[in-house]
Amino acid sequence: MRFYNGQHPFYCGIDLHARTMHVCVLDQAGHVVFDKNLAARPETFLKAIAPYRPRLVVGVECMFAWYWIADLCAAEDIAFVLGHALYLKAIHGGKAKNDRIDAGKIARLLRGGTFPIAYAYPKGMRETRDLLRRRTYLVRQRAALRTHLQILNAQYNLAPFPTKLAYAANRTEMNIAERFADPSVQKSAAINLALIDRLDELIGDLELYLVRTAKVDDLQTFYRLRRIPGVGKVLALILLYETHAVQRFDTAGQFLSYTRLVRCAHESAGKQLGTGGKKIGNAHLRWAFAEAACLFLRGSERAKQWKQKQAAQRGEGKALAILAARLGRAVYHMLRKGEAFDEDRFWNGGGRSRTGSSSLSRAQEVQHAGD
Repeated sequence: MRFYNGQHPFYCGIDLHARTMHVCVLDQAGHVVFDKNLAARPETFLKAIAPYRPRLVVGVECMFAWYWIADLCAAEDIAFVLGHALYLKAIHGGKAKNDRIDAGKIARLLRGGTFPIAYAYPKGMRETRDLLRRRTYLVRQRAALRTHLQILNAQYNLAPFPTKLAYAANRTEMNIAERFADPSVQKSAAINLALIDRLDELIGDLELYLVRTAKVDDLQTFYRLRRIPGVGKVLALILLYETHAVQRFDTAGQFLSYTRLVRCAHESAGKQLGTGGKKIGNAHLRWAFAEAACLFLRGSERAKQWKQKQAAQRGEGKALAILAARLGRAVYHMLRKGEAFDEDRFWNGGGRSRTGSSSLSRAQEVQHAGD
């Protein structure tokens, strides 16, 4: 957890919504100098804070509508801080809660140096990252449609599909809708098939666009990531756009924590109280590294041998979690140093570069790797 501790003459807390926002401005002594509910419009906001510029800092809780206010502050050269929603316990823990109270709390947290910071992904690559997340959503919807076809087949106790549903030619050859006797079930299957076919087209077109965009944004990093055995264009895109500026992580341990590849211990009075914070971090990177670990095993004989030994000692799930964490460590150093993946260095250095080090030792990585 990182806190914003910059000193300013005025501190602006905003409780932001899609159509409205409550703005509270404090001076350096903590007195309220502005406290009003406004329309969520750029011109309204700029007019409200005009008397308190230029050394004003603006704080907003991370929610779906923060993009426009962050871009506006960047364009107007106003200091902007994005608050981590899961860390802002002071807002959610009060007996009374409304927009005015929440905006005041944000301003006071800013002034007191206890405002928890989230990463405000800058304009430019952010739009492509969101499009990449949309592609992930569409892929999962397609998978759900395929699963429903399997469910329909099992509901009527029909023979299993002889080939994979992932391929359009297989779906056409099997005449899936005609397997069912009832016209309504046939219609349900036909709708699923039509949606799957359309999603295949949309996802293919989207992936082509994303690869072309990556070649414009950061071609060298894209191809370095693809050097990792098993990492294809989609995983490389996710790692590239979800990580963005790896320099924001001082150590590999911070990066592993952000990617949810380690568990955080809770201690009090020298006693272990379990772990927590499983939902704090980037879920998209967590999925990408878990997927990369599985695909790495397919493409590397040394990885297969390593995994067989680890699984015998710690179990299948733990072995995969440790491998994902080691890949995360390697990717961190690759991005920091601008180097390509070297499998010999990966195995001989425990996932670290020759000169790099991490705040997490290998023993800690084994202990804290997620299930």
